[in-house]
Amino acid sequence: MNILGVDIGGTNLKFRTQQQEEITKVPSGPKMTPEVMMKAIKAHTAGWRYDHVSIGFPGPVIHDRPLLEPHNLGTGWVRFDFKKAFDDKPLKFLNDAAMQAMGSYKGGRMLYLGLGTGLGSAMVVDGSVQAMELAHLPWKKRQSYEDYLGKAGLKRYGRKAWEKNVMKVVELMSNAMEADYVVLGGGNAKLIKALPPKVFLGSNDNAFKGAFMLWQHEKN
Repeated sequence: MNILGVDIGGTNLKFRTQQQEEITKVPSGPKMTPEVMMKAIKAHTAGWRYDHVSIGFPGPVIHDRPLLEPHNLGTGWVRFDFKKAFDDKPLKFLNDAAMQAMGSYKGGRMLYLGLGTGLGSAMVVDGSVQAMELAHLPWKKRQSYEDYLGKAGLKRYGRKAWEKNVMKVVELMSNAMEADYVVLGGGNAKLIKALPPKVFLGSNDNAFKGAFMLWQHEKN
């Protein structure tokens, strides 16, 4: 079995197979539709051999399909036939934060927060992962958690104020979820200067580790 892992982000689309170390990265953003994504993947994977696909999607997912259109990408994701686009290969479709959380998990109760273009969130309890949609819940001044912790919040408030907001949300959410520890992932997690106890930075490769773990109980 060789699995293609695809991590769809608001800034970059990233993918690689189990048999590769290097991650291929393609800029995404508001013009990235599923058709544009597939064109990029097909172009970069010409000659690759893989037989299973795992996709991490920046939004709610139900039964291996997007439930809503993503906030930071183009449109057309909900009705797109991903399995057909990948030539009917076996395919698993998961929220991107949940996929990253799976690859970051070290046991117990773990809260994952993805600090990227938006805000991803997931909880893993005793090995069972559950994506959460905390990003667009209201927090303060009629703004959402993502408004403060996403890329726009970083730009608007500056790194120091943004980091303070991140640590406040970490405290609030870890207490509410009774988390044993918190993992911060996403492209902006590296900007955090000081980590409190039981808060750790995730690895960039954890999304792909999670993507490959999805098939660990399947027969070759």
